[in-house]
Amino acid sequence: MTSPKIRDHLAAVSLFHGLPDQQLEAIAALTREKHYNRGETIFFEGDPGDGFYLIVSGQVKVFKMNLMGKEQILHIFGAGEPIGEVAVFHGQPFPASAETLMKSTLLFLPRREFVQLIERHAGIALNMLAVLSLRLRQFTAQIENLSLKEVPARLAGYLLVASEEQQNGDVVELEISKGQLASLLGTIPETLSRIFARMSEDGLIRVDGRTITILDRDGLAEL
Repeated sequence: MTSPKIRDHLAAVSLFHGLPDQQLEAIAALTREKHYNRGETIFFEGDPGDGFYLIVSGQVKVFKMNLMGKEQILHIFGAGEPIGEVAVFHGQPFPASAETLMKSTLLFLPRREFVQLIERHAGIALNMLAVLSLRLRQFTAQIENLSLKEVPARLAGYLLVASEEQQNGDVVELEISKGQLASLLGTIPETLSRIFARMSEDGLIRVDGRTITILDRDGLAEL
């Protein structure tokens, strides 16, 4: 008998939103719950893509490391989001690494059994395609930011988007360290600190630790 807790977790994520109970039960039957401490590796770039994960709680960074050991964070994912799901379709090694940023609980869905399942239930595949399309737009926007925009523009865009996602008015709580934010924006911590200071001097924001208050939303938008 499958765990009701796992089935409830599956029903809450966008990947499986709207699926009938019978299909959720089938997915839950092949799902395994895994627990990680902060800083634990979930998979390395190049590891076999033998399945994908759903985040129940915590945060996970997906990143690449160059030959010089410099880390580039591609994205930071939270509860309800999948990671490594592309492996389901192509079955090739993971193209990036994943590591927890805090104590986290994840669900693992093995590729072979899951592919057999979606071959019988087209609705699951359609839901996955919708999520993958959204991911493609996100990474396209990130590539544009990293290649076409200067660092102040990247930071301004990040703060504006974060304020909308957090729905806390003009207050943004940084859920990651400034070092991790620098990596996400394709810069170094020292440069990011200078930009924060400059934005504060220009009256665009107020910085208090990890709490950023937007003082001039239009000014950030112009950046």
